[in-house]
Amino acid sequence: MREIIFDTETTGFDPKNGDRMVEIGCIEMVNRVLTGRTFHAYFNPERSMPAEAEAVHGLSDAFLADKPLFAERAHEFLDFIEDSPMVAHNAGFDFNFINFELQTCGHPEVSRDRMVDTVALAKVRHPGAKLSLDALCTRYGIDRSHRTKHGALLDAELLAQVYVELRGGRQIGLELGAEITEIVMETKILTRRDRPFRQPRSHAATEEELAAHAEFLKSVDTPLWGA
Repeated sequence: MREIIFDTETTGFDPKNGDRMVEIGCIEMVNRVLTGRTFHAYFNPERSMPAEAEAVHGLSDAFLADKPLFAERAHEFLDFIEDSPMVAHNAGFDFNFINFELQTCGHPEVSRDRMVDTVALAKVRHPGAKLSLDALCTRYGIDRSHRTKHGALLDAELLAQVYVELRGGRQIGLELGAEITEIVMETKILTRRDRPFRQPRSHAATEEELAAHAEFLKSVDTPLWGA
């Protein structure tokens, strides 16, 4: 199963108030294994960067001044994500910004049916615990020492590791061949691909084997089954 793990950085909290997306990082994962394919881009927000937002991600007006508009890379982004599920931490926030940017440049929105929120998964798995990305990295022993500021691609890489743990770890199925039965558990949903039915082989002993066994038993002194 193909999934896209992603994160965004923005100028603020709400695109309806004039905030814009300035960075997005997407990572491709197939059957919970990273493939190495990524999409990463910075965008010129066409507005100034608030100091409090810059303190979080370090993206300044000067750095973003020569970056493309989202509209210039929208097709590339859509080609990368295809129709795969989109996994993010507090995913509603990221979907708000992605869909605002897509709508602004005339593209259809990404359906929220594709949204997978790791905060919601963590609430089920660890009720009452801290649910920030940092807290979950600590819980699962994921090294984040190289993370001095938020960054979309870096945070997506950390989230990919957290997501695997939230889904139960690396082993989500056992496959020994192209035709073997594959069972994948997905939050109470069971998906199965059946192999072709084959008649069981006979394991009954032959007459010769039964006779040889009887002769062998005659040679056993004081057998336990005769006690």
